[in-house]
Amino acid sequence: MNESREITNIYKGQFVPYDLDGQEQEKITVLNISYDPKLGKGWYAMRLEPGAETVVHVHDVDEEFLILEGHLIEDDGTILKPGDFVTYPKGSRHNSRTNTGCLLIGINHDGV
Repeated sequence: MNESREITNIYKGQFVPYDLDGQEQEKITVLNISYDPKLGKGWYAMRLEPGAETVVHVHDVDEEFLILEGHLIEDDGTILKPGDFVTYPKGSRHNSRTNTGCLLIGINHDGV
């Protein structure tokens, strides 16, 4: 048995109101996997209910995410669907919304 292993199930975990961009956002919840709010880095799962929209934000670090369920519409009109992996480099600016609802897993990190 590996006692140092930690397992998080994103389908059974406790999602809480999303505030990673500095303010709580309506219809969006987050499951902290390894995200450190002081550093602004780590893994998280994010659930957006139908009609949710993130605030416009600029990334202090690189952000990458994988769409698991639903669709996400980026501010330029690009529609992301399950299986799409997205990378936003440090300094990039965007916001996202969903009509269908969406579940994604993301990481904020320093570039490699």
